[in-house]
Amino acid sequence: MTSKPDYLIAPSILSADFARLGEEVNAVLAAGADVVHFDVMDNHYVPNLTIGPLVCEALRNHGVTAPIDVHLMVRPVDRLVSDFAAAGATYISFHPEASDHVNRTIALIRDAGCKPGLVFNPATPLTHLDHCLDDLDLVLIMSVNPGFGGQSFITSSLDKLRAARQLIDAQDRDIHLEVDGGVRVDNIAGIAAAGADMMAAGSAIFGSEDYAATIAAMRAELSRAAA
Repeated sequence: MTSKPDYLIAPSILSADFARLGEEVNAVLAAGADVVHFDVMDNHYVPNLTIGPLVCEALRNHGVTAPIDVHLMVRPVDRLVSDFAAAGATYISFHPEASDHVNRTIALIRDAGCKPGLVFNPATPLTHLDHCLDDLDLVLIMSVNPGFGGQSFITSSLDKLRAARQLIDAQDRDIHLEVDGGVRVDNIAGIAAAGADMMAAGSAIFGSEDYAATIAAMRAELSRAAA
């Protein structure tokens, strides 16, 4: 990158109070968040079961206008792409291990009117980007093993972020580099310094007593990283 990045904070609703989900999303957006991170798990690709397109549509009907970043932790992927696009997703990202034809899935997402992303688990190499980076709008690095919120950040993810940032910077396109898992106020500056510009944070935000204060503290750390 030739200029300082604009950092995006994306609270992960996996850690929200689902009995009050619309209110929770409104609250974090009012507190200064930029993007709604929407985790979809199928109890097959990952060992948990969460939410689907109807909840995404319900948030849109509730009045949420912010970008919705749908992270599909499901296998197979393609069947859900059109459903989430119709439900109001902005970004749809998926894991290469969960798709039989990665480039075809990327094309499905874009043809449905959404921005495609590819997600890399801690043990998944970045080699898939050799074949499809120029077709992506988002690269998501998992800094925990997917399936559950509240896990600790895997520090080796910083090296993967640096490597992904180097690949992205070689492209003449606006591609976000997102990180998901264990992002907190006390490590977000180092994560940004490694190259991430979109920060998915669940328990660090929704588990705090003051969403605005937590997001403001994250912004302060990000400003320090960008200085």
